[in-house]
Amino acid sequence: VTKYKDIMTVDTSHHIYSSESGYGGITIRDAPVDFRLPMFIAMDPPKHDQQRKVVSPIVAPENLAKLEITIRERMQGILDSLPRNETFDWVDLVSIELTTQMLATLFDFPFHDRRKLTRWSDVATAVPGTGIVDTMEQRRAELWECADYFTRLWNERVNAEPGNDLISMLAHGESTRNMEPKEFLGNLILLIVGGNDTTRNSITGGVVALNENPSEIRKLKEDPDLIPNMVSEIIRWQTPLAHMRRTAIADTELAGRHIKKGDKVVMWYVSGNRDEEVIPRADEFLIDRPRARQHLSFGF
Repeated sequence: VTKYKDIMTVDTSHHIYSSESGYGGITIRDAPVDFRLPMFIAMDPPKHDQQRKVVSPIVAPENLAKLEITIRERMQGILDSLPRNETFDWVDLVSIELTTQMLATLFDFPFHDRRKLTRWSDVATAVPGTGIVDTMEQRRAELWECADYFTRLWNERVNAEPGNDLISMLAHGESTRNMEPKEFLGNLILLIVGGNDTTRNSITGGVVALNENPSEIRKLKEDPDLIPNMVSEIIRWQTPLAHMRRTAIADTELAGRHIKKGDKVVMWYVSGNRDEEVIPRADEFLIDRPRARQHLSFGF
C-alpha cells in the first residue's frame, strides 16, 4: 500500500487490518512461531491503548520540559567534544551517543552499560546473516540476555516506590505489571528500538538533508524559530520507519483491489510521505513547509 490516503485507511481500520502478534505482527517476515514476542505496537485496541498509556507520560511535554536542561547539556557536551578539521563518524559519535544517553536516562539504566541498549536495538531489528548477527539462534540468545538484564532492574523497582522511569512505569502499571516473559521482552525491545533506532536515523538523515540543501541552512540561520517545523520535515523526509505490516482479518476492498482474509498488507510510509496528491512538492526538503507534521513516519 503506497498511497497516503490508502495507508491512512489501513492504519485506522483495526477491525479489518490487525497488528496482533498472533497473526505475525507488524513486520514483513513472520517471526518463528515459538519466538513471537507480544508488544503493544503488535496489539489491537483496547489492549494496545491500555499498555501504551502506561509509558506514554515519559515523553509528555511536561516531563520533557523537566529533562530539557539535561538534554541540552548532553547535546552541547557531545558537539563540543567532536574533533575539528578531521573526518569522524557522525552516526557513532553523535546520533547513537545522544540517543543512547537519553534512552539510558528514560530507563534509569546503568549509564556505563548504555551501549548495550544500542547493541540490543541493532540485534532486535537485524536479519540474521546480514552482518549484525549470524543466525536466528544468536539473535534469540542476545535478546534473552537483554531480558535477563532488565529483569534484575525490574525486581529492584517492583518493590520500591513507583519512579518516573520506564521500568518503574511498567512494573507498577495496571496493564503491564503481570506480563509474561515474552511480552515483557517484546515491550522492552519496542521501547529500546523506538527510543533509539528511529531517533538516530532522523538525526543522521537531517544532517544529510541540510548538507544537500544549503538554501535550507540559510533559512535556519536567518530564523532559528523554524527548528520545530524543521524537525517534522526531517522526520517526513527521512521516514525512519519505512514500512509496517497488518494482516487482514476479513475480506475487504482497498482502492479497488480485493484483499482476502489472511493477506499481509504492507504500508509503505516512505512512499506515502512522497505522495504529491496530499503533500505538495513532496520530493523537496523544505524546513518551512506548511503543515510539516502531516506525515506518516510513525503511522500518522
